[in-house]
Amino acid sequence: MKRHALPLIAGAVGGLLGYVLFFWIVRQGFYALVLPGALVGIGASLVRTKSQVVCVLCGVMALAVGIIAEWKFAPFRKDGSLPYFLLHLQDLRPLTLIMIGIGAAMGYWLPFRSK
Repeated sequence: MKRHALPLIAGAVGGLLGYVLFFWIVRQGFYALVLPGALVGIGASLVRTKSQVVCVLCGVMALAVGIIAEWKFAPFRKDGSLPYFLLHLQDLRPLTLIMIGIGAAMGYWLPFRSK
């Protein structure tokens, strides 16, 4: 379990950094929703691991941080709560869903680079 903890912690730190950078970039007028998920994968890839479990958990973490970043950035007007947002993910614009998906895929795939 110890060997899984360090890459997951590095991934979580990367996700937090990506979350902060996402909002900084939004204030500059750009929309980089891929960034939080991608930085989860980049953070985890800095620590050498051969575990498929780490990659799957980083992918889930990247998906979660991407969804939370979008919810904080643009909650639904009808109800701004997270449960309502999660129940209506299908109502998001296609490009938003694609960017969240790419970030999650990068969060899953990038830790494989360290093998």
